[in-house]
Amino acid sequence: MEQALRQAEATAGGNILSELDWLDVVNLISWPYAAPADELCQRMGLTPARRNYGPVGGETPIRFVHEAATRIARGESTVAAVCGGEAHLSAARAQNQGIDLPWTPRPAKAAPSVRGQDSAHPLAKALSVHLPVTVYPFYENAGAHAQGQPPAQALRESAELWCAMSHVAAANPNAWYDQAFGTEEIMAVSPANRMIAHPYRKLMVANIGVNQGAAVILTSLAKARSLGLDDGRLIFVHGGYTAEEPSDYLQREGFDRCTARDIVLESALAACPGGFDHVELYSCFPCVPKAARRTLGMRQDESCTMAGGLTFFGAPLNNYMSHAVAAMARGLRDKPGIGLLYGQGGFMTKHHALIVGTAPAEKAWVMQPPALSVELQQRYGDCPTLVTDAEGEAVVETHTVAYDRDGGRRGVVMLRLDAGAKRTLAAVADEELDVLENDAAFAIGRRGHVSTPPGGVPIWRFGA
Repeated sequence: MEQALRQAEATAGGNILSELDWLDVVNLISWPYAAPADELCQRMGLTPARRNYGPVGGETPIRFVHEAATRIARGESTVAAVCGGEAHLSAARAQNQGIDLPWTPRPAKAAPSVRGQDSAHPLAKALSVHLPVTVYPFYENAGAHAQGQPPAQALRESAELWCAMSHVAAANPNAWYDQAFGTEEIMAVSPANRMIAHPYRKLMVANIGVNQGAAVILTSLAKARSLGLDDGRLIFVHGGYTAEEPSDYLQREGFDRCTARDIVLESALAACPGGFDHVELYSCFPCVPKAARRTLGMRQDESCTMAGGLTFFGAPLNNYMSHAVAAMARGLRDKPGIGLLYGQGGFMTKHHALIVGTAPAEKAWVMQPPALSVELQQRYGDCPTLVTDAEGEAVVETHTVAYDRDGGRRGVVMLRLDAGAKRTLAAVADEELDVLENDAAFAIGRRGHVSTPPGGVPIWRFGA
């Protein structure tokens, strides 16, 4: 983070950090610190009046940028910075090899990192579908089925999109991968591209095994000019939108859609009806940018990333969108226009869109981003009642198969009972797992029977 902040200051071309009055630090996962923002300031000799250590969430970097711009526009701040950094690759390798790293000692009490799995329902935890890699396939399969795509077609769309992202990353000197991958290579299952959770292969999921840091500096136009900063290099924050789904993913209306995401992106598009010259759509898993670009009305050959995506650029846990902001700034300097940054946190939970450009916004709406909670409540459909001891006939709502590193697999289905009024999760018998991995048709809509043994989890069997 220190290196990234110093590079950002050098890029700006002025001694701007000496006037820093607000610092936001993105939540860190790979190494614990007692007070990361304070420790960073002490290390760098910075004395901002306000220091904030953020919560977990992949959308937090652009939310911090948005909030910083809003404070500056209101006259509450003059120079602000957003930064984050992770060294998960080194930390994990050291742990696996039993090496004690000569880093800042682990504190007795670390700063909190409340993660998405902490709000998962006990039933989801009991069936081990309480991590992003096991939740997003529910959205992937339900979304593709709703689009009328067979599994094989949906898989190819994902691979083609990821292929395009890999080419962007290969041209980005800051990306983790410096090679591009082909569509067939991304689709093929191999020892280097093992199955993670159906239908996702390793080359389709976020790559957290990286050492990366990024920083963004924001200031008022008057301050920038007083520091002698070149107007042609400035990027203006226009405004943004935010909305959230219920934190427990089992308490949502459905998995073939995401109302909070759609409201955020539709609002951004309404603010820029002419579209965007540059776009960064969060890409932790293919279902996210695939659905987002449909909401935005983007063509399939339009780029969804400036940095290269969370698989190929790298996914420093909560901090990818800081790198995306930096890549967006460079892209806008090379090709002036308007850019859209869309970030996401949790399990398709927290959504934030930020609009930036090479010219100031025509209206200063950055100061008052519209509240979307009322519209979200109006558009949100009925949520089925969750039951944990289900018995009887049911219909598959969505499904996945999770894989172990040794190739072992376990299937989980999400079910609707009582004409859709109730929902549950259930384990699938091993002999029926192939039904969930059929390339020709999804198991969604299939009927069968669910039963719950005493003290156990629901078990599902397909009907004849």
